[in-house]
Amino acid sequence: MSRIVYVNGAYVPEAEATISVFDRGLLFADGVYEVTAVIGGKLLDFAAHMARLRRSLRELALPSPMEDDAILAIHRELVARNALDLGHVYLMVTRGAADRDFAFPPEGTKPSLVLFTQARAAIETPEATRGLKVATVPDLRWARRDIKTVQLLYPSMAKMEARSRGADDAWMVEDGFVTEGTSNNAYIVTQEGTIVTRSLSNAILHGITRAAVLRTAAEHGVRVEERAFTVDEAKGAREAFITSAGAFVTPVVAIDDVPVGTGMPGELTKRMRANYLEEALRTAI
Repeated sequence: MSRIVYVNGAYVPEAEATISVFDRGLLFADGVYEVTAVIGGKLLDFAAHMARLRRSLRELALPSPMEDDAILAIHRELVARNALDLGHVYLMVTRGAADRDFAFPPEGTKPSLVLFTQARAAIETPEATRGLKVATVPDLRWARRDIKTVQLLYPSMAKMEARSRGADDAWMVEDGFVTEGTSNNAYIVTQEGTIVTRSLSNAILHGITRAAVLRTAAEHGVRVEERAFTVDEAKGAREAFITSAGAFVTPVVAIDDVPVGTGMPGELTKRMRANYLEEALRTAI
């Protein structure tokens, strides 16, 4: 069955959805996005996603298409129209359609707003059960990775490079330190049981699931260090994992073909996944 998508004020079948060839999202990747998980027809961490969306819009001086309550209503309408029980809602805001020019379009140009749903088969994926293998690649992205823009070509290339090396995903490395995965934040667990993840800065995306997982860790008495870590430190860790709105908390079992710990999903990682999902479902709207 064809999905119903939202494009600039209209709910239409996906095959009928159109956007201008002059849209700056197409011409300049001049746009931002958010992906909100859905479980049981409810939205996870929605308020946090909207707060990050507002920050991304401000950082790019990009006009907001509407208020949060109206955006929430669209999310709920798409979930209902597509009978989405488990999956995600993707949202994209661009600077709108204007004649191609590196300068921003005239003030008052209407931003574009697009949303669509993606269903998933199960919460417990094969990756969550067996763990991921990652390959390290140089981080060649621009310097403002804290803004969730739609310019995702290099992360896509990095993922394909990892797959060509027999891995599931890539961890990007800058100045010898891991920044993040192609679409996720990266973590290790030290031999002493401390979770280590890079501190917030322009170098990484300020993950919504990251914030929730670190908050959950503190509530359960798990020590956390927010600092950079090297590839060698990661290979010598007891456990490793990633977080994102799509992966939740997913173990990493090998880095550049070197097993992490036992080479199996770690107990702390599994516990953090369960704790995160419990809290996320409790607060879903």
